Amino acid sequence: MARYHPGAARIFVPLHGILAAFPLAFFVAAFFSDWAYARSANMQWANFSVWLIAGGVLMAVAAGVAGIVDALVLKSAVRRRSSLHSILTVAMLVTAIVNGFVHSRDGWTSVVPTGIILSAITALLVLVTSWIGYSVRSETLA
Repeated sequence: MARYHPGAARIFVPLHGILAAFPLAFFVAAFFSDWAYARSANMQWANFSVWLIAGGVLMAVAAGVAGIVDALVLKSAVRRRSSLHSILTVAMLVTAIVNGFVHSRDGWTSVVPTGIILSAITALLVLVTSWIGYSVRSETLA
């Protein structure tokens, strides 16, 4: 049975939360950037989306590493409650990586319709995952 390590939790619980804010912002912004591109056909919006998706994936991986360490130092009961958060995080990351590959195409087909649909799914997943993650974290720190 895992034991609670208060020193490690003081470091990794806030670090995981800080890093998790970046994919939340990047993936939601990528959806709005795709939406702006679909409305204007200005290629710069599609370029913004690619960079936002890439940054979101990198920060999601960093937050995932901190989250794994976070889960290892917390009590096992808290880890069981956060399994939905972990599953949705993996689904979000896979969807975002596929979305990055779709956005690597040229022109209109990089965003419309597949790219914007994947961005919407990724944004929805990151919102739900963040909500669950912050809910579990607030129970942990209470």
